[in-house]
Amino acid sequence: MATPARPKVFKNFINGEWIEARSGKAIENRNPANTGELVGMFPASTEEDVNLAIDAAKGAYDKWRLTPAPKRAEILYRAAEILIERKEDYSRDMTREMGKVLAETRGDVQEAIDMTYLMAGEGRRQFGQTTPSELPNKFAMSVRTSVGVAGLICPWNFPMAIPSWKAMPALVTGNTVVIKPAEDTPLSTYNLMQVLSEAGLPRGVMNVVFGDGPEAGAPLLNHKDVGLVSFTGSTEVGRIVSQACAPSFKKCHLEMGGKNIIIVMDDANLDLAVDGAVWGGFGTSGQRCTAASRVAVHKKVYSEFVEKFVARVKALKVGDGLDPSTDMGPCINEQQLKTVMKYVQIGKDETAKLATGGNRLESGAWGRGWFHEPTVFSDCDPKMRIAQEEIFGPVVAVIPFEDFDEALDIANGVQYGLSAAIYTRNVNNAFRAQRDLQTGIVYVNAPTIGAETHLPFGGIKNTGNGHRESGEAALDFYSEWKTVYIDYSDRLQRAQIDNA
Repeated sequence: MATPARPKVFKNFINGEWIEARSGKAIENRNPANTGELVGMFPASTEEDVNLAIDAAKGAYDKWRLTPAPKRAEILYRAAEILIERKEDYSRDMTREMGKVLAETRGDVQEAIDMTYLMAGEGRRQFGQTTPSELPNKFAMSVRTSVGVAGLICPWNFPMAIPSWKAMPALVTGNTVVIKPAEDTPLSTYNLMQVLSEAGLPRGVMNVVFGDGPEAGAPLLNHKDVGLVSFTGSTEVGRIVSQACAPSFKKCHLEMGGKNIIIVMDDANLDLAVDGAVWGGFGTSGQRCTAASRVAVHKKVYSEFVEKFVARVKALKVGDGLDPSTDMGPCINEQQLKTVMKYVQIGKDETAKLATGGNRLESGAWGRGWFHEPTVFSDCDPKMRIAQEEIFGPVVAVIPFEDFDEALDIANGVQYGLSAAIYTRNVNNAFRAQRDLQTGIVYVNAPTIGAETHLPFGGIKNTGNGHRESGEAALDFYSEWKTVYIDYSDRLQRAQIDNA
């Protein structure tokens, strides 16, 4: 009888070394498409491990902040080059631990590559302002400075892209990092850390602590030596993060929930709108903060749209993301699957029309994973819970409307404000939509997903707290402004007094 292979055991990365958690305990990382496959064992870290990582980051901070930004950037550039070489391997690793189809995990790794290159460029572009002084023989300017130790808490749905969104701007602006990835997808952050280490990142500059939120995430929030916290996850947990950071006035960035909408006008290219609704609603099994979980359709084209949309959704193939013929993978874990099933029942109880789907998939190979049918409810009232609350799964609510003003009211009538889209050939309505939609991101004739790394990413209302990921905007969170005045007049000059 063959002896089963020992599971691969991973360690935390602290002060340049892979070390075991002090507790000696571990968390299983299993494939959500086949829970019999154990991807690896990862440390169940506690406050003691987090404190060691913070100490390492604090110890490395002064030398790293004094490293010229272009030199910091060269390390990131080398990391991007390594990521390109390993893109396929890391994509397959991500599909195994997260479940989304291989085309999407390739996109996830590519986003990490793009962000790493982008922030490498920012090593030579952290511009401030120089301005004329109001006084003679005086020079005035502003410069960016680093903050200190950055605590980064990441979600499971983009397990390499989002860590790169946070880590790369933090590093290039001179901060040191302690990152806590989601316990469901630790391998992708392990791979990212491995790349940065090989690229020459000095000891202690970035540290990875694996574990769950209460044991390994919470200690980051309360530690006096952590200067800023960036969190991506649910609005409920984001509120806890904000409250934990408030007493010490710790810089806090929150990227939270969404209930995003696609508006389909009566002049829209319906086939294009259907394409967008399918991709927006069921890409990553609907497990995106930008997922299009609401589609509002003008009554003149409502029946035609729903017919085409439902037919396309019914044809989606659900299965293992490593199978190139698969269109949609599993939910991330049993808890998320149960949440989806709960909201399907809520939709039925609210008397929304179940147009397709609505069931867990359990037969054959599906029975080994956390699969759910892609589900569409039609004839929804915009106040129904399935049209108001974030489900984070493959469930879309279709809502009819009479005119453009009603569509805007429906779109804005939720607690979230991340992303919205409109399909129309009317340039006036397109420009009104981008002005009046209460979201941080607006798409015209494209779905609610598809953000690019060089532009700000984030939302308003219960989606965010005013900061942004990506692009030059990310530098604003990971740095502080310092204003510098240099008086070379060799005499006392009093601003606002001597120039009156």
